[in-house]
This record gives sequence, C-alpha cells and structure tokens, in this order.
Amino acid sequence: MTKTPPPFEPVSSMQLPRFAGVPTFMRLPWVDLDDAAAGQVDIGLIGIPWDGGTTNRPGARHGPRQLRDLSTMIRMANAHTGVSPFKLVNCAELGDCPVNPADVQDTLQRVTTFYGKVADRHITPMTAGGDHLVSLPILRALARSEPLAMVHFDAHTDLFDKYFGEFGYTHGTPFRRAIEEGLLDPKRVVQIGIRGTLVDGADIAWGKERGVRIVMIDELMDRGMEDVMAEACEIVGDAATYVSFDIDSLDPSYAPGTGTPEIGGFSTFEAQRMIRRLYGLNLVGADLVEVSPPFDPTGNTAFVGVSLMFELMCALAVSIDRRRAG
Repeated sequence: MTKTPPPFEPVSSMQLPRFAGVPTFMRLPWVDLDDAAAGQVDIGLIGIPWDGGTTNRPGARHGPRQLRDLSTMIRMANAHTGVSPFKLVNCAELGDCPVNPADVQDTLQRVTTFYGKVADRHITPMTAGGDHLVSLPILRALARSEPLAMVHFDAHTDLFDKYFGEFGYTHGTPFRRAIEEGLLDPKRVVQIGIRGTLVDGADIAWGKERGVRIVMIDELMDRGMEDVMAEACEIVGDAATYVSFDIDSLDPSYAPGTGTPEIGGFSTFEAQRMIRRLYGLNLVGADLVEVSPPFDPTGNTAFVGVSLMFELMCALAVSIDRRRAG
C-alpha cells in the first residue's frame, strides 16, 4: 500500500483526555466543506441528524451526536488487519448535513445538494444517520454518472413501496426508490441478514424479481459468514460499490438502541468479520444508520455503531489506497 502522511489525525489521549474537548467523529479535526481544498480530505465523516422517514419509533435524529460522543473511544489502528485509516488516507470531520425536521422532500434535496459538493471534491463519505431514508439522497449524489452496486446489512430489505397507500418516502423505501431511479443496479445489490415478521413479503418478492440477492439470516448462519461474503464480493465485482449498515442488522442483545429491532441477528464480532471481507472492493461510500439513543441511554448501541463505522472506514481507506496505486 502507498502511504502518504496525512495532514489530519485524531487528537491523542496522551495530549487531551477522551472526555475533554469539542466532540468530533474519532477526535478528528473539523473541516468546513465549503472551504475544503481539492485533495485535502479523502474520507469525510458526516452526520445526518434526521428521522423524518421513521414510521414507528423515532429517535435516530439524535444518533450522530451520541455517536460522536462515543467515538472518542476509537483508537488509531485495527487490531486484526493492522489498517489505520488515519495513516493511510486523509480523514476529517465535515459536520452535520443540513436537514429540515418538518419536511421530507426538502430534506432529501438538502442532503443531495450537500453530498453533491462532497462528490465534487472527490471526498468519500462515511455517514452517521439518521434513519435509513437518508441513504436515498446520498445515492442520488454519488450515482450521477452510473448505477452503483451495494452491500447492505439489515434486518429489513427497505424495498417497500408505499406507506398508508400513498407515501413513498420512509425508512422502509430507500432502496426501492433507488432502484427505480436507476441509482442502484439491482443485479449487483446484496442484502444480508434479512429477518423478522413480515407484512406480506411483497418487498422480498419485488427485490428477487429484479435480481437483488437477498440473504436471509437463516442462510447466513447455515452457510457461514465467509461463504456468504465471498458470494457478495463476487456479485458486486469491481463495480463502484456503496455499503449501507443498519444497526438493527445486529441482534438487539448487542444493539437495543434502534427503532425497529428484530431478534435473531448476528453478533458484533460477526459484523466485524463481514465488513473486513469488503477490503478488496471498489468502495465509494458507506453509512451507519438507525442508532436511536432514546432506546439505549447507556450509549452501548452508539459505541457498537462507531466501532463498526471504524471498520467501514478501514475498508474505505484500503479501497482509496488501492485506486491510487493503480
């Protein structure tokens, strides 16, 4: 790997205690997106404090703030892979994306506009949600030239159509809309960990009809993580790939602080192992969504969330470094 010393690194806990200072993701310097020079930032950490797409239990709008607080526990390097995203590429905090808590469509436009600026500056976004609808406007900004592939960890497909028969923009619909809008290539979309009780199964049927590879939790456990992830990597191939991780893909014993928990999920360790299998892919962005602090005031779910954000950052950093190396 080609290593270029980056201008940004987390503040050392030997210089400033982890409980002190202004909270930023991973204790990184904050950079104003409008002032970011070309090539200054490779991975931008961004919060989207919004849950206007939630259909039942809200609270994910508070996720980015708690995730920032708990991210002070993250250190420099991945103990298993040896990757330090802060050494490999330039990582910075870009603050929160503008949102409108009272208007869904206005928020979608605000997010798309903000991430359009991110894409124009060739910054790879690592996003903290927010509910899962925030993935849709991010994809609108990142997939302007061609449909993306996607690896999606979730208890739910988020391929639903309408809510109450008419409203098509909720946290259960982002990837149906994304496929319909040509933002995702359905034949290069892999969804892992799907489970829980069903409304009618129409979302799963719709996805399968269009070629989405849906891996139910039973298949994942029966086949094993390595086998499933090998298939996922083969499906997306060398296509530009987005990764979306819903915290409810985990069993709620590990992450109870989410709006739509489903029992029978995978563990935090299994999640780490699966994310590490993404290192060879052509990754263009990732998100970690649906952390809802009101349902876990202990902060454990947020700590799980930022720990997995770090794993995703390692995968993004390796991908950026591979592209640079040619």
